[in-house]
Amino acid sequence: MNSPKKFVPLQNRSSKSELNEVKNYPKQSKETNPNIMEQQVVIFSGRASRYLSEKIAEAYGQELGKTEILEFSDGEILPAFNQNVRGADVFIVQSTFAPAENILELLLMIDAIKRASARRIIAVIPYFGYARQDRKDRPRVSIGSKLIADLLTTAGVSRVITMDLHADQIQGFFNIPVDHIYASKIFLSYLRANFDTSNLIFASPDVGGTRRVNTYAKALGTGFVICYKQRSKPNEIGSIQLIGDVAGKDVILLDDIIDTGNTICTAARIIKENGAKSVRAMVTHPLLTGNAYQNIQNSALEEVIVADTIPLKKQSSKITVLSTAKTFAEVIRRVEQNESISDLYSL
Repeated sequence: MNSPKKFVPLQNRSSKSELNEVKNYPKQSKETNPNIMEQQVVIFSGRASRYLSEKIAEAYGQELGKTEILEFSDGEILPAFNQNVRGADVFIVQSTFAPAENILELLLMIDAIKRASARRIIAVIPYFGYARQDRKDRPRVSIGSKLIADLLTTAGVSRVITMDLHADQIQGFFNIPVDHIYASKIFLSYLRANFDTSNLIFASPDVGGTRRVNTYAKALGTGFVICYKQRSKPNEIGSIQLIGDVAGKDVILLDDIIDTGNTICTAARIIKENGAKSVRAMVTHPLLTGNAYQNIQNSALEEVIVADTIPLKKQSSKITVLSTAKTFAEVIRRVEQNESISDLYSL
C-alpha cells in the first residue's frame, strides 16, 4: 500500500513542476461538468399565484421553473423542484392570502431552494398577508406581519418584493431589503386612458387612506374627499360621515384591500346620496370574502377596478382586473441587473 503524500504549503514548494501541477488543475465548467450552472435567473411559482407567475415569466422572457407540490394524505405539503438551481438567483412568486397553507407553502419552497444552494432567494409576494396586523392596538394581540417577516427571514430569503402594503412600516420589520412597489402607475394609466380626468375626484373610505388619495389627487391635479369611518368590530361598520363636496363629480374610491366590501359599498352609497355623478372603486388587493360579490353587485358602484395580486373567485360584470405582471417582471429584471427601481415607487 502506498503511504499518503505529505502536504507541503504552496509557499514552501521549490519545484516548478509542483507549482505547475497546481496551476494546471483542470477548471470545472458547464462543458466538463453539466451539473454546474452559470449564474442565471429562475422563476418559480407557488400554487396560489400560478396564474400570475406564468404572466410574469412570459413578460420577463422565460418559462417558469419546473416544480411540483406534493401532499400527503393528511394534507402535509412537500415542495419539490425538478431542475438544478445551484448558484442561481431564484425568484419565488406566491401571494399569502388565506388559507394559511399559502404562507407555509412559500416557507417550505424557500427552505428547499436554500438547501439546493441557490445564490440568492427573492420572495415575490404580490399580496402580503397578515399586513393588517401591523401594530398592537389592544392588549394581548399578536403583531402578525412582524411574525411573517421573521418567518420569511429565518426560512432564508435574501430579498422581498411586494405591492401596496397595508402599512408602510412593515418594511421595517425586515432586516433584509424590501422592494415595496405601488400599483398607482397601473391604475393612473387606466384612468387617463378611459376617463375625463378633469371631472374626477378621489375619495378615501377612511381617514387612514388620506395619504393615498392625496398622492393620486396630486398626480392628476384633482381634489379629494374623506369618509370618516368608525368600526364597532372587524368587518362591521358603526357609521360613516363624508368630509368634502362631491356634487356633480365622478368619484374614485381608493383603498389597498377590499374584503367583504361593506366599507366601500357603504361609502359609495353615501357619496352618491351627496350628489356625485358616478362612483367607482379602485383597490389593489381583491380579497372579496363573504358576501362581497353580492354587496358590489347591489351597490351604487358602477365599477370596481382591481389588480391581479389575488385571483378572483368568480367573475362579475362590475369588476375590472388590471395586470401587474409587466411591473413585477421589470422589478425582477432591475434587481437582477442591479439597476435602480426608485421610479417605480413614484407616480
